[in-house]
Amino acid sequence: MQDIDIENIELTYLGLEDYQELKKAMIESYQKVEDNYWEKHEIEKLINLFPEGQVVIKINGQLAGCALSLIVKSRLAQQRHTYKKITGNYTFNTHDPEADMLYGVDLFIKPEFRGLRLGRRLYDYRKELCERMNLRGIAFGGRIPNYHTYADDLTPREYIDKVKKKEIDDPVLNFQINNDFHVSKILKGYLEGDQESKEYAVLLEWDNIYYEEETEQASSIKRVVRLGLIQWQMRPYKDLDELMQQVEYFVDAVSDYRSDFALFPEFFNAPLMAENNHLSESDAIRELASHTEEIVNRFSKLAISYNINIITGSMPEMKNDRLYNVGYLCRRDGTVERFEKIHVTPDESKIWGMEGGNELQTFETDCGKVGVLICYDVEFPELSRLLADQEMDILFVPFLTDTQNGYSRVRNCAQARAIENECYVALAGSVGNLPNVHNMDIQFAQSVVFTPCDFAFPTNGIKAEATPNTEMILIADVDVDDLRELHQFGSVNNLKDRRKDVYELKKR
Repeated sequence: MQDIDIENIELTYLGLEDYQELKKAMIESYQKVEDNYWEKHEIEKLINLFPEGQVVIKINGQLAGCALSLIVKSRLAQQRHTYKKITGNYTFNTHDPEADMLYGVDLFIKPEFRGLRLGRRLYDYRKELCERMNLRGIAFGGRIPNYHTYADDLTPREYIDKVKKKEIDDPVLNFQINNDFHVSKILKGYLEGDQESKEYAVLLEWDNIYYEEETEQASSIKRVVRLGLIQWQMRPYKDLDELMQQVEYFVDAVSDYRSDFALFPEFFNAPLMAENNHLSESDAIRELASHTEEIVNRFSKLAISYNINIITGSMPEMKNDRLYNVGYLCRRDGTVERFEKIHVTPDESKIWGMEGGNELQTFETDCGKVGVLICYDVEFPELSRLLADQEMDILFVPFLTDTQNGYSRVRNCAQARAIENECYVALAGSVGNLPNVHNMDIQFAQSVVFTPCDFAFPTNGIKAEATPNTEMILIADVDVDDLRELHQFGSVNNLKDRRKDVYELKKR
């Protein structure tokens, strides 16, 4: 994969105006396949038949990948067939809007954009479309382009068995299996002219567990958001590359669990100050701030590559010769937002000369509105209340505490914020010791996800919590629609019942 400067990534419907770019992309992607692109009138017919099934991914406005689909009868998709037959001799006349199976006609990523996990986004879209339309599942004939190198020694079945056992590396088939598709049967003579696959294909299927056999109205889909909290171990790193290697390890881990967010702790990059221990504490933290821009750029690339929204924790940053404690929201669509710590602790001010910021806002994401308060800020209820007034669903709190006393302050205040603002609150902190970094020598943490206390939530208001002082990740699902129910029908209504005739809170 080339080092691409990504400003924006977008998944959108395919339009006829995209055709010339689509044709070029298909030719580049299927160089060893005969008749490797669709004609314009064929694409136009496909769009007219089923517009929701034809989507593209664009990076910086350029077409990077595409997925084309039909709806067919499941019995047609699940029996042995050829590509020509399933597409109605390439006319798409097999499309039936009243049928029950989504069939993948094509899915490809342009060579220069491979490695960004864009294929997963297209598969995820198909799954969401399948659930939304209450279809039985997804099926498609998967090419096995590496098979030609083994065809003299292995039958297609033997080849597939060895791929499953990891004895043979087939990146295409492995990718499809890793995206929850299972092998149903082998299709002989599937795609004419596909010499790489020896015209064999694998019928791959994904089952929609939410499918309802008989329903008059599709049930509404709950907006369940998966949170991935990183309880970070402070340890020496020789340089920035080694630190970011550990960061990517955790991003990869929570992404494998299909997390929507990854949350890192406050000052997770403090180990890099070890090389500046010969300096004063205030000079060392300013040297650490010189890495912040590069770290944010790398986080943004990870967010895109692993298809996950990342709360970067916090880092020191110099702005107009002033030192601030800041963090970033790196969305998986390539956009980036900045947040500031409003209240710095007495030590941050006295030892480092750090100043409090002035920016406070919620951020729109593909999983609802979120807010971020850094550590000490969560001990000031006014801030989270202002965010709640902006309809915040999830409050993220990256923190760093050295003692159990300090941690208890952050934890107890955070749990209060969840109750009084009727929102979810997620905390992630660091553990371990840094004997070679002044003013950062010990850490104590227990990462946790808090909920409101009502019937739809755990009775103690704790959705999940990590083991104290142990490096680990914490995965938790939170249902945003449960908050909507709480706002309207909760046992108590902390937000609605405020006596605004007696008091008010407003941002200056």
